Amino acid sequence: MAFDMDRLETLVPNRKLYFGGAWHTPQKGESQASTDPATGAALGQIAQACAADADAAVRAAQEGYKYWRKVAPAERAKTLRAMAQVIRANADDLAWLDAIDGGSPISKMRSDVEIAASRLDYFAGLVTEMKGDTLPSRDGTATYTRREPLGVVVRIVAFNHPLMFTASRLAAPLLAGNACIVKPPEQASLSALRLAELIGPLLPQGVFGLLTGGAQTGAALARHPDVAMVGLVGSVPAGQAVYRAGSDGMKRVLLELGGKNALIAFDDADPKAVAQAMVDGMNFTWCGQSCGSTSRAFVHEAIHDEVVAEVQRCVAQIVPGLPTDPATKMGALIDHAHRDRVMAAIATAQAEGARLVCGGTPPTDAALSKGAFLSPTVFADVTHDMRIAREEIFGPVLGILKFDDTARVIEQVNDSPFGLTCSIWTNDLARAHRTADAVETGYVWVNDVSKHFVGAPFGGRKSSGIGREECLGELLFFTEEKTVHINYSGER
Repeated sequence: MAFDMDRLETLVPNRKLYFGGAWHTPQKGESQASTDPATGAALGQIAQACAADADAAVRAAQEGYKYWRKVAPAERAKTLRAMAQVIRANADDLAWLDAIDGGSPISKMRSDVEIAASRLDYFAGLVTEMKGDTLPSRDGTATYTRREPLGVVVRIVAFNHPLMFTASRLAAPLLAGNACIVKPPEQASLSALRLAELIGPLLPQGVFGLLTGGAQTGAALARHPDVAMVGLVGSVPAGQAVYRAGSDGMKRVLLELGGKNALIAFDDADPKAVAQAMVDGMNFTWCGQSCGSTSRAFVHEAIHDEVVAEVQRCVAQIVPGLPTDPATKMGALIDHAHRDRVMAAIATAQAEGARLVCGGTPPTDAALSKGAFLSPTVFADVTHDMRIAREEIFGPVLGILKFDDTARVIEQVNDSPFGLTCSIWTNDLARAHRTADAVETGYVWVNDVSKHFVGAPFGGRKSSGIGREECLGELLFFTEEKTVHINYSGER
């Protein structure tokens, strides 16, 4: 399938920095090459913002904030709905950009576009919920609370869902009356640049900014004294760096970080349903590059062998392919360097004694030879002390652990620095509730996996993050609560 460079240049005419309602050349003139991870095709240069660019963007955002905070909330909501509408109108182009830039299948990237638009609509619908309270007061006085925007906020997003994260993470801060600067993933910035072209005209100057760049760009934004809050979707080290950078200014942080998520299948669960859930929960579509992937599966010994055999059968049906092909079910990893890290983890698992069930190597299809592809990989005979059971690989690697003791398996599930998601499979209602109560995670599925639901808070515990997103709590997190007391009695 030939690469359409003319289409790319038409869709992304600007590779500069966007803030203050205009495109700006980076002050140091630096840029970074962008490459299609599936074909190796050159996608052009992307601007790299420095600290001086971050300062200019923040100053522009401060001016935008002064205006935007005074705009009626209902009008802000109307703007979010307009943003959702223009995103839907350009869904095919945005999905195509994510497919060539990030390596995920175009069919799934279309779903990402719809999710982004839907979340803008969802938060627009919450506009009347940014409300305060009245407190009981003596005669002649009134005490109440109100919610106010924070100021300039920054959102740094990950490469696995470039457009969806960039667009949807604008919704809560903008609706709350903040100005927002987004740093898209350095590995996959093209859809964000196109988004700026589309939604920039819908927002007052300065209210929205987009700075492309690497870790140095994110650090400059996170430590800027006039940034009130930083939200990050990314790795634990990136979250720690943001936390440290913002600590001097006592910035508020919202962190959605990594996971080493468990799937627990008890002896009464249907082996075929469990096997399919293990495959679905791994998010092989995105090559396992998902913080919520259930990459360690604890399977009761009574159903273990049948489940492993069924998983092998299910995985055999997942064949990597070119992301721009509508029939592709699994794309490429984000780049060759990341694939090398994943393959090193596979080699470590084998060296530690895990049994390779399937995968572990790049596909043999000559059409994929230049890309960062890796076959879906499954290990059995994994033990809790192995690195494959403890470290986030962020790739298409599933480890299966056998268990026979419920108390012990709960201990092992919780014996992790991560605490994002967990999937529990059982037909025993009481056991389902007990296990859901016992696991130390922020999100639990019972007899289901991977799904997100509108308004359901998503986020983790421990090193998996701080705060909750995709819900009313995310919106309120971008506001400051103020208490007002009025004495109109004439007495003190």
